Amino acid sequence: MARLISVHEYELKPGTDPERFEQTLRDAEARGLFDLPGLISHHFVKGVKGARRNAYAAIWVYESRDVWERLWGTPEHPKTPAEYPEQWRLSENQFLLPVLSADPDAIRFTSYEELRLGGHE
Repeated sequence: MARLISVHEYELKPGTDPERFEQTLRDAEARGLFDLPGLISHHFVKGVKGARRNAYAAIWVYESRDVWERLWGTPEHPKTPAEYPEQWRLSENQFLLPVLSADPDAIRFTSYEELRLGGHE
């Protein structure tokens, strides 16, 4: 089964200290707020070159599209924030909302289904 990879782009509120944002992510992670069923890895990154230099993003890797859709709904019928896993709602409301320039559900993101090419995984 192909993995699903979702990239979330974060824009900080003007005046937000980048170290505060990074500490926010560490605190949420330490509380287990990113421990979701079927999420096999997550990565927080900061741009070093290109259009998003010094900007932040998160990369979420799920076991499969089926697992991702159970958490978030289908592209045609996404779940509402009230239906998100409790720990995700906590991470958005308690940790991200104070430091992001927009509501966490309004960020720019793209979810990708991994291509299987010539036996490479």
